[in-house]
Amino acid sequence: MNPVYTSVIGLCLGAFRTMGWDIRVTGAEHVPATGPGVVATNHVGYLDFIFAGYGVREQGRRRLRFVAKREIFDHKASGPLMRAMRHIPVDRGGDTQRMMDEVQAALAEGDLVGMFPEGTISRSFVPLPGRPGAARMAMEAGAPLIPGAIWGTQRILTKGGSFHATRGAVITVSFGPAVPYTPDEEPSAVTERLMAAISGLVEEAQRSYPQAPRGADDTWWVPAHLGGTAPTPEEAQRMAREEAAARRERHARRAEGGPDAPKA
Repeated sequence: MNPVYTSVIGLCLGAFRTMGWDIRVTGAEHVPATGPGVVATNHVGYLDFIFAGYGVREQGRRRLRFVAKREIFDHKASGPLMRAMRHIPVDRGGDTQRMMDEVQAALAEGDLVGMFPEGTISRSFVPLPGRPGAARMAMEAGAPLIPGAIWGTQRILTKGGSFHATRGAVITVSFGPAVPYTPDEEPSAVTERLMAAISGLVEEAQRSYPQAPRGADDTWWVPAHLGGTAPTPEEAQRMAREEAAARRERHARRAEGGPDAPKA
């Protein structure tokens, strides 16, 4: 038992009630009730990891240790909480072996590990191409690889936007059957199946979502192919490439001791 994690869960549940958010979880039976597992979901908002963690609690009150970017751990407010809850930092664009070692140790202990295989929030709210990290994690540990979909969180807080209270918003969290794989497969092939499963869950979540925009100025959270004003998938991928290039440049400057290098 982790007292910090328990306290944070209590605070989150209180916030959900205060905001009137209607959180609906389906497919929790696909999450292992005991033992290791890798839970991989789409990524549409900054609060996705909270709702993914809420979703796995439906299966025996399990807890999810999320792989998150190191910047969150470096923040003076969120960092101590992330470390206390035993989430796992990853240095995007840097050395990921330490992260993989921590993940394997967590899975060996029988923990659930959460991951966003897209690597970033999709501004189009349609899944971006996946990276093989989640598949590698599961395959190296021989653990189930569980696909998931989160929808509605983009209405609260997403990339490029400000916080919206969105009282009464419906948030859906859905899980699907474990993605099959064999030990000798290429992680890239498993990732394709994983992303197909995630995309199917996202499409179903979009089709069945019970709320519509509140007006013409509230269509920003709806994907373009559904009549909304969110960027198209092509535009979102271009933005993601530009952000990745900028991130690589920052890492290079840190390595060279430039202005983005940590202060001594």
